[in-house]
Amino acid sequence: MKTVFMGTPQIAAASLAAVLDAGFEVAAVFTQPDRPKNRGMKLAPSPVKELALERGIPVYQPANLRDGEAEGILAEINPELVAVVAYGRIIPERLIAMPKYGYINIHASLLPKYRGSAPVQWSVLNGDKYAGLTSMYIAPELDSGDMIYTCKTEIGEFETSGELFERLCPMSGELLVRTMRDIELGVAPRTPQNHAEATIAPMLSRDMSPIDWNKSPREIVKHICGLDPWPCATMELAGTTFKVFGAAYTSHHTARAPGTVISAGGDGIEFAVGGGETLLITKLQAPGGKRMAAADYLRGHPIDAEG
Repeated sequence: MKTVFMGTPQIAAASLAAVLDAGFEVAAVFTQPDRPKNRGMKLAPSPVKELALERGIPVYQPANLRDGEAEGILAEINPELVAVVAYGRIIPERLIAMPKYGYINIHASLLPKYRGSAPVQWSVLNGDKYAGLTSMYIAPELDSGDMIYTCKTEIGEFETSGELFERLCPMSGELLVRTMRDIELGVAPRTPQNHAEATIAPMLSRDMSPIDWNKSPREIVKHICGLDPWPCATMELAGTTFKVFGAAYTSHHTARAPGTVISAGGDGIEFAVGGGETLLITKLQAPGGKRMAAADYLRGHPIDAEG
Protein backbone atom coordinates (compact mmCIF):
# COMPACT_ATOMS: atom_id res chain seq x y z
CA MET A 1 0.00 0.00 0.00
CA LYS A 2 1.82 3.08 -1.25
CA THR A 3 1.66 5.72 1.48
CA VAL A 4 2.55 9.37 1.92
CA PHE A 5 3.30 10.46 5.49
CA MET A 6 2.64 13.99 6.77
CA GLY A 7 3.97 15.10 10.16
CA THR A 8 6.40 17.39 11.94
CA PRO A 9 7.30 16.93 15.67
CA GLN A 10 8.76 14.03 17.63
CA ILE A 11 5.48 12.19 18.12
CA ALA A 12 5.10 12.17 14.32
CA ALA A 13 8.68 10.93 13.86
CA ALA A 14 7.97 8.05 16.26
CA SER A 15 4.90 7.15 14.22
CA LEU A 16 6.83 7.30 10.95
CA ALA A 17 9.54 5.05 12.38
CA ALA A 18 6.93 2.51 13.44
CA VAL A 19 5.34 2.50 9.99
CA LEU A 20 8.70 1.99 8.28
CA ASP A 21 9.75 -0.72 10.72
CA ALA A 22 6.45 -2.52 10.05
CA GLY A 23 7.39 -2.73 6.38
CA PHE A 24 4.97 -0.25 4.82
CA GLU A 25 6.02 1.57 1.66
CA VAL A 26 6.35 5.30 2.37
CA ALA A 27 6.81 6.99 -0.98
CA ALA A 28 7.28 10.51 0.37
CA VAL A 29 7.11 12.66 3.47
CA PHE A 30 5.53 16.09 3.88
CA THR A 31 6.67 18.19 6.83
CA GLN A 32 6.77 21.82 7.92
CA PRO A 33 9.52 24.10 6.54
CA ASP A 34 12.74 24.29 8.53
CA ARG A 35 12.47 26.72 11.47
CA PRO A 36 15.02 28.87 13.36
CA LYS A 37 16.11 27.11 16.54
CA ASN A 38 18.19 27.72 19.67
CA ARG A 39 20.31 30.78 20.40
CA GLY A 40 21.96 30.88 17.01
CA MET A 41 18.51 30.82 15.34
CA LYS A 42 19.86 28.60 12.58
CA LEU A 43 17.32 26.82 10.41
CA ALA A 44 16.72 23.33 11.76
CA PRO A 45 14.80 20.44 10.18
CA SER A 46 11.82 18.86 11.90
CA PRO A 47 12.26 15.44 13.59
CA VAL A 48 10.21 13.92 10.76
CA LYS A 49 12.49 15.39 8.10
CA GLU A 50 15.59 14.14 9.90
CA LEU A 51 14.23 10.60 10.04
CA ALA A 52 13.03 10.63 6.44
CA LEU A 53 16.42 11.75 5.17
CA GLU A 54 18.11 9.03 7.25
CA ARG A 55 15.84 6.44 5.63
CA GLY A 56 16.26 7.84 2.13
CA ILE A 57 12.66 9.00 1.70
CA PRO A 58 11.91 12.09 -0.45
CA VAL A 59 10.89 15.10 1.66
CA TYR A 60 8.54 17.91 0.62
CA GLN A 61 8.05 21.10 2.64
CA PRO A 62 5.41 23.24 0.94
CA ALA A 63 4.59 26.55 2.61
CA ASN A 64 0.90 25.66 2.35
CA LEU A 65 -1.39 23.05 0.83
CA ARG A 66 -3.68 25.39 -1.08
CA ASP A 67 -1.59 26.87 -3.89
CA GLY A 68 -1.56 23.75 -6.09
CA GLU A 69 2.05 22.70 -5.42
CA ALA A 70 1.16 19.92 -2.99
CA GLU A 71 -1.69 18.74 -5.18
CA GLY A 72 0.69 18.36 -8.12
CA ILE A 73 3.21 16.42 -6.03
CA LEU A 74 0.55 14.07 -4.69
CA ALA A 75 -0.93 13.52 -8.15
CA GLU A 76 2.49 12.45 -9.42
CA ILE A 77 3.12 10.10 -6.48
CA ASN A 78 -0.46 8.75 -6.59
CA PRO A 79 -0.51 7.27 -3.07
CA GLU A 80 -3.21 4.85 -1.98
CA LEU A 81 -3.24 6.34 1.54
CA VAL A 82 -1.99 9.49 3.27
CA ALA A 83 -1.20 9.17 6.99
CA VAL A 84 -1.08 12.37 9.05
CA VAL A 85 0.35 12.79 12.55
CA ALA A 86 0.75 16.31 14.01
CA TYR A 87 1.52 17.87 10.64
CA GLY A 88 0.29 21.31 11.62
CA ARG A 89 -1.66 22.02 8.42
CA ILE A 90 -5.35 21.82 7.58
CA ILE A 91 -5.87 19.38 4.69
CA PRO A 92 -7.95 20.95 1.87
CA GLU A 93 -11.02 18.98 0.86
CA ARG A 94 -9.82 18.46 -2.71
CA LEU A 95 -6.71 16.67 -1.42
CA ILE A 96 -8.70 14.42 0.92
CA ALA A 97 -10.51 12.87 -2.05
CA MET A 98 -7.34 11.97 -3.99
CA PRO A 99 -6.05 8.70 -2.45
CA LYS A 100 -7.89 5.40 -2.77
CA TYR A 101 -8.17 4.99 1.01
CA GLY A 102 -8.28 8.70 1.83
CA TYR A 103 -6.40 10.42 4.62
CA ILE A 104 -6.07 9.08 8.15
CA ASN A 105 -4.87 10.90 11.22
CA ILE A 106 -3.66 10.03 14.70
CA HIS A 107 -5.09 12.63 17.07
CA ALA A 108 -3.80 12.87 20.65
CA SER A 109 -7.13 12.70 22.44
CA LEU A 110 -10.10 10.43 22.95
CA LEU A 111 -12.34 12.02 20.36
CA PRO A 112 -14.71 13.77 20.20
CA LYS A 113 -13.10 15.30 23.31
CA TYR A 114 -10.34 17.86 22.73
CA ARG A 115 -10.44 18.59 19.04
CA GLY A 116 -7.76 21.13 18.19
CA SER A 117 -4.09 21.92 18.64
CA ALA A 118 -3.35 21.19 22.33
CA PRO A 119 -5.29 18.08 23.39
CA VAL A 120 -2.56 16.60 25.60
CA GLN A 121 -2.06 19.82 27.53
CA TRP A 122 -5.76 20.33 28.12
CA SER A 123 -6.24 16.78 29.35
CA VAL A 124 -3.64 17.56 32.04
CA LEU A 125 -4.86 21.10 32.72
CA ASN A 126 -8.40 19.86 33.28
CA GLY A 127 -7.31 17.11 35.64
CA ASP A 128 -8.62 14.26 33.50
CA LYS A 129 -8.04 10.71 34.67
CA TYR A 130 -7.25 9.47 31.16
CA ALA A 131 -5.63 10.73 27.99
CA GLY A 132 -5.36 8.84 24.74
CA LEU A 133 -5.14 8.62 21.00
CA THR A 134 -7.68 8.21 18.21
CA SER A 135 -7.07 7.04 14.68
CA MET A 136 -9.58 8.60 12.33
CA TYR A 137 -10.43 9.41 8.74
CA ILE A 138 -9.78 13.06 8.00
CA ALA A 139 -12.82 15.18 7.15
CA PRO A 140 -12.97 18.85 6.08
CA GLU A 141 -14.01 20.03 9.57
CA LEU A 142 -11.32 20.06 12.27
CA ASP A 143 -10.83 16.61 13.88
CA SER A 144 -14.41 15.62 13.04
CA GLY A 145 -13.87 12.55 10.87
CA ASP A 146 -15.07 9.01 11.52
CA MET A 147 -13.07 7.19 14.19
CA ILE A 148 -11.22 3.94 13.54
CA TYR A 149 -9.52 2.91 16.81
CA THR A 150 -8.76 4.48 20.19
CA CYS A 151 -6.31 3.69 22.97
CA LYS A 152 -6.06 5.33 26.37
CA THR A 153 -3.64 5.70 29.25
CA GLU A 154 -4.04 6.94 32.81
CA ILE A 155 -2.52 10.33 33.58
CA GLY A 156 -0.22 10.43 36.61
CA GLU A 157 -1.21 12.86 39.34
CA PHE A 158 1.99 14.88 38.87
CA GLU A 159 2.67 13.96 35.24
CA THR A 160 3.47 16.93 33.03
CA SER A 161 2.26 17.49 29.49
CA GLY A 162 5.81 16.89 28.26
CA GLU A 163 6.05 13.57 30.08
CA LEU A 164 2.67 12.49 28.77
CA PHE A 165 3.72 13.38 25.22
CA GLU A 166 6.77 11.14 25.64
CA ARG A 167 4.59 8.22 26.68
CA LEU A 168 2.17 8.77 23.82
CA CYS A 169 4.91 8.69 21.15
CA PRO A 170 5.33 4.89 20.97
CA MET A 171 1.59 4.38 21.45
CA SER A 172 0.96 6.61 18.43
CA GLY A 173 3.18 4.47 16.24
CA GLU A 174 1.53 1.25 17.39
CA LEU A 175 -1.93 2.66 16.75
CA LEU A 176 -1.01 3.92 13.30
CA VAL A 177 0.47 0.57 12.27
CA ARG A 178 -2.61 -1.28 13.50
CA THR A 179 -4.87 1.12 11.64
CA MET A 180 -2.94 0.91 8.38
CA ARG A 181 -2.81 -2.88 8.47
CA ASP A 182 -6.55 -3.15 8.93
CA ILE A 183 -7.27 -0.58 6.22
CA GLU A 184 -5.12 -2.60 3.84
CA LEU A 185 -6.99 -5.79 4.84
CA GLY A 186 -10.35 -4.07 4.45
CA VAL A 187 -11.41 -4.73 8.05
CA ALA A 188 -10.92 -1.28 9.65
CA PRO A 189 -14.10 -0.08 11.39
CA ARG A 190 -15.59 3.36 10.80
CA THR A 191 -17.49 4.98 13.70
CA PRO A 192 -18.99 8.46 13.33
CA GLN A 193 -18.24 10.88 16.16
CA ASN A 194 -20.98 12.24 18.39
CA HIS A 195 -20.51 15.90 17.46
CA ALA A 196 -22.74 17.03 20.34
CA GLU A 197 -20.05 15.80 22.74
CA ALA A 198 -17.17 17.59 21.00
CA THR A 199 -14.92 19.91 23.00
CA ILE A 200 -12.08 22.12 21.79
CA ALA A 201 -8.44 22.19 22.91
CA PRO A 202 -7.19 25.62 21.78
CA MET A 203 -3.57 26.71 21.57
CA LEU A 204 -1.85 27.72 24.80
CA SER A 205 -0.44 31.18 25.45
CA ARG A 206 1.77 32.91 28.00
CA ASP A 207 -1.30 34.75 29.24
CA MET A 208 -2.27 31.47 30.93
CA SER A 209 0.96 31.24 32.95
CA PRO A 210 0.22 33.12 36.22
CA ILE A 211 -0.97 30.84 39.03
CA ASP A 212 -4.35 31.74 40.50
CA TRP A 213 -3.93 31.08 44.23
CA ASN A 214 -7.70 31.22 44.71
CA LYS A 215 -8.01 27.83 43.04
CA SER A 216 -7.86 24.50 44.85
CA PRO A 217 -4.54 22.69 45.44
CA ARG A 218 -5.29 20.12 42.72
CA GLU A 219 -6.31 22.77 40.18
CA ILE A 220 -3.00 24.55 40.79
CA VAL A 221 -1.00 21.30 40.52
CA LYS A 222 -2.69 20.52 37.21
CA HIS A 223 -2.02 24.09 36.03
CA ILE A 224 1.69 23.65 36.76
CA CYS A 225 1.85 20.21 35.13
CA GLY A 226 -0.28 21.15 32.12
CA LEU A 227 1.87 24.15 31.18
CA ASP A 228 5.16 22.22 31.42
CA PRO A 229 7.23 22.44 29.21
CA TRP A 230 5.53 25.49 27.62
CA PRO A 231 4.51 28.18 28.40
CA CYS A 232 5.22 27.27 32.07
CA ALA A 233 3.30 28.30 35.17
CA THR A 234 4.55 31.44 36.90
CA MET A 235 4.24 33.12 40.29
CA GLU A 236 5.16 36.48 41.75
CA LEU A 237 7.37 36.47 44.83
CA ALA A 238 8.98 39.56 46.38
CA GLY A 239 8.43 41.45 43.15
CA THR A 240 10.07 38.79 40.96
CA THR A 241 8.37 36.46 38.49
CA PHE A 242 9.41 32.82 38.85
CA LYS A 243 8.63 29.87 36.61
CA VAL A 244 7.12 27.01 38.62
CA PHE A 245 7.78 23.35 37.82
CA GLY A 246 6.76 21.38 40.87
CA ALA A 247 4.29 21.33 43.75
CA ALA A 248 3.16 19.01 46.52
CA TYR A 249 -0.01 18.67 48.54
CA THR A 250 -0.13 19.31 52.28
CA SER A 251 -2.64 18.43 54.98
CA HIS A 252 -2.54 21.95 56.37
CA HIS A 253 -5.32 24.50 56.63
CA THR A 254 -5.11 28.26 57.03
CA ALA A 255 -7.26 31.32 57.41
CA ARG A 256 -4.73 33.42 55.51
CA ALA A 257 -5.61 34.95 52.15
CA PRO A 258 -4.79 32.90 49.02
CA GLY A 259 -1.31 33.75 47.77
CA THR A 260 0.12 34.36 51.25
CA VAL A 261 3.45 32.65 52.02
CA ILE A 262 2.80 30.44 55.05
CA SER A 263 6.28 28.93 55.39
CA ALA A 264 9.54 28.68 53.48
CA GLY A 265 12.16 26.05 54.25
CA GLY A 266 13.46 22.59 53.51
CA ASP A 267 10.21 21.34 52.03
CA GLY A 268 9.68 24.33 49.74
CA ILE A 269 7.49 27.42 49.81
CA GLU A 270 4.06 26.91 51.31
CA PHE A 271 1.27 29.13 49.99
CA ALA A 272 -2.27 29.66 51.14
CA VAL A 273 -4.66 28.66 48.36
CA GLY A 274 -8.39 28.40 47.80
CA GLY A 275 -10.68 26.68 50.26
CA GLY A 276 -8.48 27.46 53.26
CA GLU A 277 -5.88 24.90 52.19
CA THR A 278 -2.16 25.23 51.45
CA LEU A 279 0.18 24.03 48.71
CA LEU A 280 3.95 23.56 48.59
CA ILE A 281 5.91 24.90 45.63
CA THR A 282 8.84 22.51 45.32
CA LYS A 283 10.58 23.40 42.02
CA LEU A 284 11.11 26.81 40.49
CA GLN A 285 13.31 28.85 38.21
CA ALA A 286 14.39 32.43 38.87
CA PRO A 287 14.88 34.84 35.95
CA GLY A 288 18.16 33.99 34.23
CA GLY A 289 18.67 30.99 36.50
CA LYS A 290 18.31 27.24 36.28
CA ARG A 291 15.43 25.05 37.34
CA MET A 292 16.02 23.91 40.93
CA ALA A 293 14.41 22.69 44.10
CA ALA A 294 12.73 25.54 45.94
CA ALA A 295 14.62 24.52 49.09
CA ASP A 296 17.95 25.00 47.28
CA TYR A 297 16.88 28.44 46.10
CA LEU A 298 15.88 29.42 49.63
CA ARG A 299 19.35 28.65 50.97
CA GLY A 300 20.74 31.62 49.10
CA HIS A 301 17.55 33.69 49.03
CA PRO A 302 15.67 33.37 52.34
CA ILE A 303 12.03 34.40 52.31
CA ASP A 304 10.06 35.59 55.33
CA ALA A 305 6.78 33.77 55.86
CA GLU A 306 3.71 35.92 56.32
CA GLY A 307 1.61 33.40 58.19
